[in-house]
Amino acid sequence: MVNNNYNQLVSVTRKINSTKEILWKFISSPGYLNKSHPFCKENNVILWNKNSHIDELIYLNNLKYIREFILWEEGTGYTLLIGESNKEKSKVKWKISSSENDTFLSITVYPYFMARYPKIISFLPYELYIKPKLRSYLNSVIKGIDWYLGRGEEVPRNRFGKHAWFS
Repeated sequence: MVNNNYNQLVSVTRKINSTKEILWKFISSPGYLNKSHPFCKENNVILWNKNSHIDELIYLNNLKYIREFILWEEGTGYTLLIGESNKEKSKVKWKISSSENDTFLSITVYPYFMARYPKIISFLPYELYIKPKLRSYLNSVIKGIDWYLGRGEEVPRNRFGKHAWFS
């Protein structure tokens, strides 16, 4: 089930100590979350070829999400749908950019949480709870990628703090 009524988004952009090419090579490789995601227990490939990319992300708390990549932009990013099997999915855009000698990674989530509710009802819960939790999560994910690319070491689980939804 895909929810096309995304009325909110959360986006985080961080500088990555890497080149665009190395960053792309890493985030486009199968199973890369096993090395860099601080809340990942397992990242299993379901299908990974030139035309299709689908994997499973099992979080530390055993929550299982399927990631289905719906737009693949070679060298610059992708868009995917993520969520539990046969349930609502959130849309997520990963984008690599650069300026002068700096490389940046942006992750934007269009969450399905409360997407069916009118903004007048969803505004406070979204702003006070969902948005801060998602922003914290995205920051940890990007920090994990930077950690791995900078050190060449797998990210320790919960390295940047535990997360109420995924730890």
